[in-house]
Amino acid sequence: MRFFDSHCHIEDERAFGKDRDDMLRRARESGVLCMMIAGISLERSRAAVALSEANPGLFASVGIHPHDSESCNGSIISVLASLARNPKVRAWGECGLDFNRMHAPMDVQERWLEAQIDAALALKLPIIFHERDSRGKLLSMLRHMAPSGLSGVVHCFSGNLEEMKGYLDLGLHIGITGILTHKQRGEELRSMVRMLPDDGILIETDAPYLTPSPERNRHKRNEPAFVPTVLKTLAAIRRTSEEELAETVFQNTCELFRVKPDEIPDLKE
Repeated sequence: MRFFDSHCHIEDERAFGKDRDDMLRRARESGVLCMMIAGISLERSRAAVALSEANPGLFASVGIHPHDSESCNGSIISVLASLARNPKVRAWGECGLDFNRMHAPMDVQERWLEAQIDAALALKLPIIFHERDSRGKLLSMLRHMAPSGLSGVVHCFSGNLEEMKGYLDLGLHIGITGILTHKQRGEELRSMVRMLPDDGILIETDAPYLTPSPERNRHKRNEPAFVPTVLKTLAAIRRTSEEELAETVFQNTCELFRVKPDEIPDLKE
């Protein structure tokens, strides 16, 4: 089986600076051939692009996380837009709304989310959305700003069934993380993933966060090598073949991020 970690932060020097090469080797050995490194700031977006340029099968996105909205401005959006023209950049984000921790006021988050959506649409890039406890606000904004032609993924989906259906209706994918494997926290998500259409699913680690079970019993840090555990759990819940689901999700991710067959490392390498 081959896997595409559709969302990770392996450019994080604090988490991966000491053993990045070994981490990438473990991922390849686990069948994880491709990874999307999600930018969360100008500095981290630059690091994501540089890392993707140096490694086959790695791709990058650029964006400003909602936690950092107060530090955003028009100049940063312009620089990110220029950076996004790098051929290894295949998406915009991680951007969105987070009304849980409230690192930035709601109106500030909404203002810079709108600016990033406009930039992504102008560049014809899919968008990686972060959403937490926005109480339907993100879905409402997307319906207003991009009622048609929107592509992207709601990463680490944590909403309700109505929101999930709304995002799918807009043409977005749903990103599933290791939360699916967590006994209590993943209970509601496990009930919803049965209803996801095959072509609407992506899987991800969000590494170094959200380590799946049982790996989190032994490892505090998540890494791309663990994404097959998410797939295995998803296949069991949906009562489908792991091999067939893995290939479907891999193709979903390649299609969304416009990854061509000759950009995918050989499974035997």
